[in-house]
Amino acid sequence: MIPITTLRGRHVALFGLGGSGMTTAKALMAGGVRVDAWDDNESRVEAALDDGIDCLDLRDADFERYAALVLAPGVPLTHPEPHWTVKMAEAAGVEVIGDVELFMREREAVCPEAAFVAITGTNGKSTTTALTAHILKQGGMDVQMGGNIGRPILDLDPLTEDRVYVIECSSYQIDLAPSLAPDVGVMLNLSPDHLDRHGSIENYASIKERLVRASRLAVVGVDDDTSSAMADRLEAAEVQVERISCKGAISKGDGIFADGPQLFESFDGEQTELLSIQGHMSLRGAHNAQNTAAASAVALALGLSPEELAEGIASFPGLEHRLQPVATAGHVVFVNDSKGTNAEATAHALASFDRIYWIAGGRAKTGGITSLESYFPRIAKAYLIGEASQDFAQTLSGKAQVEECGDLETAVAAAAKDAATSDADECVVLLSPACASFDQFPSFEVRGQRFAELAAVAAANLTEPGGH
Repeated sequence: MIPITTLRGRHVALFGLGGSGMTTAKALMAGGVRVDAWDDNESRVEAALDDGIDCLDLRDADFERYAALVLAPGVPLTHPEPHWTVKMAEAAGVEVIGDVELFMREREAVCPEAAFVAITGTNGKSTTTALTAHILKQGGMDVQMGGNIGRPILDLDPLTEDRVYVIECSSYQIDLAPSLAPDVGVMLNLSPDHLDRHGSIENYASIKERLVRASRLAVVGVDDDTSSAMADRLEAAEVQVERISCKGAISKGDGIFADGPQLFESFDGEQTELLSIQGHMSLRGAHNAQNTAAASAVALALGLSPEELAEGIASFPGLEHRLQPVATAGHVVFVNDSKGTNAEATAHALASFDRIYWIAGGRAKTGGITSLESYFPRIAKAYLIGEASQDFAQTLSGKAQVEECGDLETAVAAAAKDAATSDADECVVLLSPACASFDQFPSFEVRGQRFAELAAVAAANLTEPGGH
């Protein structure tokens, strides 16, 4: 844990007692801060009381006594309207901040030498964060990874000058961190997302830009127009910028770009071959080339050699539930992409393989899978499960072979059997549902874990004598 001492002896309000909220309350208390915590969920309040956290219904609180309102990132700050605690804080002239801001202030006060990498973007930030942390660890660094992935930021080990903190930041967290200023800030890409929370794409983009605007080095993807314009603005403001691209050579400035699976470094107009991710199962697809380019830029900036970088990338096992190979039987590879909970996420998975035995379905999102039609020729057969099964079957009708399986167990068994008979050099049994899990599973993680279990059994059956 990172105790928050910058508010020692002060009194703060805290709203939101989920995982990060509980951790934040304990970190504040460990630093000598008096905390009044609350949540609209009664069971969370009871759990906090059992953990020794002082709780007070903040509707009855005098906000004039608080030095800050510490807000959980999932609680609305501005849109669709400010949460009632935010309104009370603003009326009393009390600042509203989050756990990333507390980390930022503590680092500045206690150990500014601790290296801090912050990563954001609409897509790919979790993979990039995990890949960056893995590369740095393999290179011998003491790495702490967390934030919007894995452990809450204040649950990480205490600040020391030889530690590197690699933090995934959502737009919600950035919005609550006004002094965010990482050593290396990464902004991967931008597309419309969370607009119910930010009001407009322009506001959403401006929040993302905050992360890189105050960075010593800004690593910015330039494959969408909004991000490319952001890189230009930062450079005009004399921020050091490295551009990254998965669409070939960078047209201006320095950075790292991918031409297919091959990565190149561009510096002073000269291009140097850096490494290849050809054949890396966990880093397939153009989106992962962009993620790898970003992680490479961070690793090189922090002092790793190109050889150390290549070794770290080669040993990256992938992120759970994101294009994660979980079993192999001969030419059949079972890939868990349970995090593909909408069509946009699943598009990355379908673009990554050529012959796919696709398991899809669950609780559908708006638009279904109609946007994926250009990828249907890659699908050898689709195995549909859950509530979306009939709708998906209609969309696929006449464009791909379909079997309505109902549940995941039936789908994995059928897909494995069919894939085993394929004469392709490689074929993939892919779980990338393009749906939420909640019709049959409590979370995408549980769905992915179940797929991995079923895939292991199916792969074992295929490799047994007499198996397919």
